[in-house]
Amino acid sequence: MTPFDALKAQLSAVVPFAAYVGVEITDIGEGTATTVLTQSQNTSNHIATMHAGALFTLAEAASGAAMAGMFLDRLAGLRPVAASSKIDYAKPARGVITAHAEVDGAKPALLAALDSEGKVRFPISVRMEDATGREVARMTVDWHVTALARAA
Repeated sequence: MTPFDALKAQLSAVVPFAAYVGVEITDIGEGTATTVLTQSQNTSNHIATMHAGALFTLAEAASGAAMAGMFLDRLAGLRPVAASSKIDYAKPARGVITAHAEVDGAKPALLAALDSEGKVRFPISVRMEDATGREVARMTVDWHVTALARAA
């Protein structure tokens, strides 16, 4: 089991709401992650497409996993918080939706800011697509990560 596999299992337990909705973390890398959500009666809206809140949850989970993957070796000493987000719904989402998240920033620069300031804020871009690869939504989540030793 790789450290990223262990992180994947841990995140699924730490964020029960995403698991409750049905979000599955399928992959985590250094600053990247993929999550999947299969449409069900509970995640559908009044027009039989994926509910906007379910898509938001899917993307936020992917962004959090990408953030955790970026800071994996320091995660225990950090307090990460999703500070803001913006989501755009492009097409009706149906069936299995996959979210691909990627940190917008280089790890050395993010670590340098964290080391010098005790905190860093950065965006993560998330692209959501259906089973045909058609983009159904995109989201940007700004994460604020603070070193616990400096957290007030």
